[in-house]
Amino acid sequence: MKKDIHPEYRPVVFHDLSVDQYIIVSSTAETSDTIDIDGTTYPLVRLEVSSASHPYYTGKRTVLDSTGRVDRFKKLAERAAQAKSKQKDAKKAAKAKKDVTKKTLSDLADVA
Repeated sequence: MKKDIHPEYRPVVFHDLSVDQYIIVSSTAETSDTIDIDGTTYPLVRLEVSSASHPYYTGKRTVLDSTGRVDRFKKLAERAAQAKSKQKDAKKAAKAKKDVTKKTLSDLADVA
Protein backbone atom coordinates (compact mmCIF):
# COMPACT_ATOMS: atom_id res chain seq x y z
CA MET A 1 0.00 0.00 0.00
CA LYS A 2 1.09 3.56 -0.65
CA LYS A 3 1.97 5.57 2.43
CA ASP A 4 0.14 8.75 3.51
CA ILE A 5 -2.85 8.34 1.16
CA HIS A 6 -5.20 6.39 3.44
CA PRO A 7 -7.39 8.05 6.10
CA GLU A 8 -6.73 7.34 9.75
CA TYR A 9 -8.69 4.33 11.04
CA ARG A 10 -9.50 4.90 14.71
CA PRO A 11 -12.24 4.44 17.33
CA VAL A 12 -15.04 7.00 16.85
CA VAL A 13 -18.15 7.67 18.97
CA PHE A 14 -21.44 7.87 17.06
CA HIS A 15 -24.22 9.61 19.01
CA ASP A 16 -27.78 8.74 17.96
CA LEU A 17 -29.66 11.92 18.83
CA SER A 18 -33.16 10.42 18.62
CA VAL A 19 -32.58 7.84 21.40
CA ASP A 20 -29.52 9.44 23.05
CA GLN A 21 -27.31 6.37 22.62
CA TYR A 22 -23.54 6.37 22.14
CA ILE A 23 -21.83 3.72 20.00
CA ILE A 24 -18.05 3.31 19.79
CA VAL A 25 -16.93 1.87 16.46
CA SER A 26 -13.70 1.95 14.45
CA SER A 27 -14.12 4.37 11.54
CA THR A 28 -12.39 6.80 9.21
CA ALA A 29 -15.13 9.44 9.65
CA GLU A 30 -13.75 12.98 9.81
CA THR A 31 -15.07 15.26 12.56
CA SER A 32 -13.88 18.18 14.65
CA ASP A 33 -16.06 17.34 17.67
CA THR A 34 -14.73 15.22 20.52
CA ILE A 35 -16.17 13.58 23.63
CA ASP A 36 -14.63 12.08 26.78
CA ILE A 37 -15.87 8.62 27.70
CA ASP A 38 -14.29 6.73 30.62
CA GLY A 39 -11.30 9.08 30.60
CA THR A 40 -10.56 8.62 26.88
CA THR A 41 -11.16 11.32 24.26
CA TYR A 42 -12.86 10.13 21.06
CA PRO A 43 -13.94 11.93 17.88
CA LEU A 44 -17.75 12.45 17.93
CA VAL A 45 -20.18 12.03 15.00
CA ARG A 46 -23.84 12.98 15.59
CA LEU A 47 -26.57 10.97 13.81
CA GLU A 48 -30.34 11.38 13.56
CA VAL A 49 -30.99 7.69 12.85
CA SER A 50 -28.92 4.59 13.57
CA SER A 51 -29.63 0.91 14.12
CA ALA A 52 -30.61 1.82 17.69
CA SER A 53 -33.54 3.97 16.51
CA HIS A 54 -34.39 2.82 12.96
CA PRO A 55 -37.81 1.09 12.78
CA TYR A 56 -36.45 -1.75 10.65
CA TYR A 57 -33.96 -2.78 13.34
CA THR A 58 -36.09 -1.99 16.40
CA GLY A 59 -39.33 -3.50 15.07
CA LYS A 60 -41.25 -0.33 15.97
CA ARG A 61 -43.44 1.30 13.36
CA THR A 62 -42.89 4.95 14.13
CA VAL A 63 -42.46 7.82 11.73
CA LEU A 64 -39.25 9.77 12.26
CA ASP A 65 -39.81 13.21 10.83
CA SER A 66 -37.45 15.38 12.82
CA THR A 67 -36.74 17.79 9.97
CA GLY A 68 -40.31 18.24 8.66
CA ARG A 69 -39.68 16.51 5.35
CA VAL A 70 -43.29 15.41 4.91
CA ASP A 71 -44.65 18.91 5.58
CA ARG A 72 -42.09 20.41 3.24
CA PHE A 73 -43.09 17.95 0.49
CA LYS A 74 -46.79 18.73 0.95
CA LYS A 75 -46.11 22.48 0.69
CA LEU A 76 -44.03 21.94 -2.43
CA ALA A 77 -46.74 19.80 -4.03
CA GLU A 78 -49.38 22.41 -3.18
CA ARG A 79 -47.29 25.22 -4.70
CA ALA A 80 -46.72 23.14 -7.83
CA ALA A 81 -50.46 22.52 -8.18
CA GLN A 82 -51.18 26.24 -7.75
CA ALA A 83 -48.56 27.15 -10.34
CA LYS A 84 -50.00 24.60 -12.76
CA SER A 85 -53.49 26.00 -12.20
CA LYS A 86 -52.26 29.57 -12.83
CA GLN A 87 -50.49 28.43 -15.98
CA LYS A 88 -53.66 26.69 -17.18
CA ASP A 89 -55.72 29.84 -16.51
CA ALA A 90 -53.17 31.97 -18.37
CA LYS A 91 -53.38 29.63 -21.38
CA LYS A 92 -57.19 29.84 -21.33
CA ALA A 93 -57.05 33.65 -21.15
CA ALA A 94 -54.54 33.79 -24.03
CA LYS A 95 -56.71 31.48 -26.12
CA ALA A 96 -59.82 33.53 -25.36
CA LYS A 97 -57.98 36.71 -26.32
CA LYS A 98 -56.78 35.06 -29.54
CA ASP A 99 -60.35 33.92 -30.36
CA VAL A 100 -61.66 37.46 -29.77
CA THR A 101 -58.96 38.84 -32.07
CA LYS A 102 -59.89 36.32 -34.79
CA LYS A 103 -63.57 37.19 -34.48
CA THR A 104 -62.82 40.90 -34.65
CA LEU A 105 -60.68 40.47 -37.76
CA SER A 106 -63.28 38.26 -39.43
CA ASP A 107 -65.97 40.82 -38.51
CA LEU A 108 -63.86 43.54 -40.11
CA ALA A 109 -63.40 41.44 -43.25
CA ASP A 110 -67.18 40.90 -43.46
CA VAL A 111 -67.83 44.63 -43.09
CA ALA A 112 -65.35 45.61 -45.81
